[in-house]
Amino acid sequence: MTYRLKYDPAAEAVHDALPPEHSERLSLALAAACDDPIDATDPYGEDDGIVRMLVTEHVIAVLLVGHVTKTLTVLQLNYTG
Repeated sequence: MTYRLKYDPAAEAVHDALPPEHSERLSLALAAACDDPIDATDPYGEDDGIVRMLVTEHVIAVLLVGHVTKTLTVLQLNYTG
């Protein structure tokens, strides 16, 4: 089942400021994570199935998976350049 994507305002501002090619790669990775948040992401620390990491070539995202609400919230984005 597809999850709905939500953003922390600060994370959304980082995504909006990314160079277009990095923004597109992140958007595609987030779309894949919305389809299957566990398989498309990595554990963040201990694998609790709730807090996950999404890593692209230039961006690391920290995500919160809401299994009951079917939401995927981007909590933090780090641009590695």
